[in-house]
Parts: sequence; structure tokens; C-alpha cells
Amino acid sequence: MRRFHEIFAIAAVRKGGAAELEQMLAKTTPRPPAEIAKIPDDRILSEMTRRIFYAGFSSKVIDDKWEAFEAGFDRFDPHACAFMTEERFDTLMTDRGIVRNGAKIRAVQVNARFVLDLKTEHGGAARFLADWPDSDYVGLLDVLKKRASHLGGDAAGRFLRAIGKPAFIASPDMVAALIREGVLERPPGGKRDLAAIQAVFNRWSRESGRDLTAISRVLAMSIDGGGYRPAARRRG
Repeated sequence: MRRFHEIFAIAAVRKGGAAELEQMLAKTTPRPPAEIAKIPDDRILSEMTRRIFYAGFSSKVIDDKWEAFEAGFDRFDPHACAFMTEERFDTLMTDRGIVRNGAKIRAVQVNARFVLDLKTEHGGAARFLADWPDSDYVGLLDVLKKRASHLGGDAAGRFLRAIGKPAFIASPDMVAALIREGVLERPPGGKRDLAAIQAVFNRWSRESGRDLTAISRVLAMSIDGGGYRPAARRRG
């Protein structure tokens, strides 16, 4: 397994040099924890919902409809969403301004209750997320998977990146890089694989001083493209 500066050098060659690669990384620089902690609960719920609706739909379609989403869900006020009545749910299911997916609309209600619980437990959802250590990122993914709705896998990581929290996302190219480096044998399939990813990301972070998002992106950009493909089975 290479040291991180060696992987960075591979990515830099592919992207036209170290300066060009640094410019690309600067576009996704995470926010300081103190800044994340100031995000209002309604904006946390809004970003959760946007990432949930992105899954399975064109992000442009969702973005074009987003003002209607904001209006339909009371600007994502956690109290209004948490205590949504059946009449309100039925109204949303007939609202042509949004994507009328019943399971995802219900997820907003569940996640609003989660946000309110975090406010009670930690003084705010954003404060809870900001304070969670990056060295146990997979633990945070587990919390979101268990206590929230529709925030497993990539949706959770993309939500966290959207609010400025460092996050790695198991994209095909990043997975291919981890397989190349001997961290994984195949795409991650459980807690053991995620723990292995966390351990090597922590090591590379100590080596380089870079955050999870930057390491994730450099790994992906060190691959020629196409992501992970299983080896063809031999015949005979």
C-alpha cells in the first residue's frame, strides 16, 4: 500500500499537475466544525431531504422543483414536518410541484423527528454532526442509517458533504483505488470493510494533514476511470 503523497502524485499526473489538482480539491473544502454547528435545524432537514430525493432521480429535476419542496414542507420546519397530519401527507401526494414519492415523503417526517431528538440530546442537529470525530466517520454513518430514514450509503455521505462535514463516498473509482492499494478485495459489503477504509483513511490523514473528503477525491482521481469491475471468471 502506498503512502498518500505517492497516490497524490499519481492523481496529479492524471489531472495536469499538482496545482491543478489542488484547485479541484479546493472546490469541496469542508467547513470548520464551529461553522457547521451554526447551521439551523431546518437547513439540516432540507439538505437531508434534497439528498434523499436525488437518489433515483435527476438532481437537476429535483433542483428545478426545490422551491416547491421548500413550500410544500413548510420550509422544512422540523416541528411542522415531524407532526405532519395524514391530510397534509395526502396533499403532498397530489402536489405536482414536487416528486410524489410516498416513502420519501414519509422519510421527511421520520428525519424531522430525528432532528428534534438531536436538539434535545445535543442542543442541535448541526452541533451533534459538527462534534462527531472524523476518525469515526463510519460510526456516524451507522447512526444515520439506524436513526434516520433513507440515509444509508452514498446518500448519507453526500448529505454530510453538503453541510461541509468531511466525508468519504464509496464511488466506483474510489473503490477501485482502494482495491489497487490492497485495502479491499471487492466493493465494501459490511462493517468490516468500512472499518478497514476508516483505518487507512485515518492513517493517510495523519500522514498528509488532509481531510476525508480530500483523500476520497484524490483516490478517485488516481484512477483512469470506469471504476471497479470484477475479474472475468475463468472457463474450464
